[in-house]
Amino acid sequence: MNKSVLDALKAAYGWETDQIKQSRFGSGHIHKTYLLNLDEQSYILQEFNDQVFSRPGRISGNLAYLIEQFDPSELPFALPMPVTNREGGFFTRLDGGLFRLFPFVSGITRDAIDRREHAKIAAEAFARFIRLFLPADAGKLQDTIPHFHDLEMRYKQFDAALQQPKISLDEATKRMIDFYQGKSDLVDKYLHYRSRLPLRVTHNDTKINNLIFAENLSRVNALIDLDTIMGGYVFFDFGDLVRTVACTRDESSLDGDGMDVDMEKYGGLLEGFYTVLAGKIGGEELESLPFGGEMMTLIMGVRFLTDHLNGNVYYQVNYPEQNLHRARNQAALLDALIAKRTAIQALEEKYRNELSL
Repeated sequence: MNKSVLDALKAAYGWETDQIKQSRFGSGHIHKTYLLNLDEQSYILQEFNDQVFSRPGRISGNLAYLIEQFDPSELPFALPMPVTNREGGFFTRLDGGLFRLFPFVSGITRDAIDRREHAKIAAEAFARFIRLFLPADAGKLQDTIPHFHDLEMRYKQFDAALQQPKISLDEATKRMIDFYQGKSDLVDKYLHYRSRLPLRVTHNDTKINNLIFAENLSRVNALIDLDTIMGGYVFFDFGDLVRTVACTRDESSLDGDGMDVDMEKYGGLLEGFYTVLAGKIGGEELESLPFGGEMMTLIMGVRFLTDHLNGNVYYQVNYPEQNLHRARNQAALLDALIAKRTAIQALEEKYRNELSL
């Protein structure tokens, strides 16, 4: 980061110190992130990628609305909101770039977890976020990424890619096309829930690395990455946790045959959501949680396959078939979730009986 940006920061936030130390922070792929140390305070500075999030004003509007709705003391962890500049804005144009500042929260991040209790702790954190904003009007939030978790729209995009594929369709691709076309019945179930369940304030990107844990993983210190906060359904947030936490292989693994559902971690996720939300949301919302795992796995598989058909224009790939392999892994996970529906239903009934009193 050059000196002109640091000087502009001082002016934008009214800092009087000349002792600003900065270093690159984290491994995020969307925004460039820096750790700033000045005097006795530390901040996270992000250079915002407005190519991915082309509507930063919507992010600001959503966060401004949510700030009005909650008391930070109601959460047992931090929810770091952007620091306002001297003009009261969340975003600051500095040296041609768009930046924003967050208070620094100490702790560690993980891309994966191995133990059931850690899955439960993570699920409780995301469920507490949902519970916090239950009184808010989710309809007032604007979509920062339109149709982000709209399964019906993702299938329309899939169909459009099939009409004019940018690649030749080999046998492996044709098998994946047949697989995902055969799962379109889940779209009907998605539309059923969409017509019946209330819109909630949801995080929409519930990956483990969007939590800052205490060093010993005994608690969550902060829930971060709030750009995708929009109106959604509770099963969105539970489902993405299932897809990314309860799987036995990474989504980009080359060992597709090893993809399965870790039922211990699945049980931790389900118990975490029930512990926080049972009695706070409707029974049908709670019963929709297992569908969320299937739906979010399906939607990501469809998106990976669609991008493969379109010539890999959205997701970064290291080799031409990577999106096809990702789609294959999601297909294997979806099959595993469907095969374990009876066991998952038994878990859901267990926590419903124990925690819905």
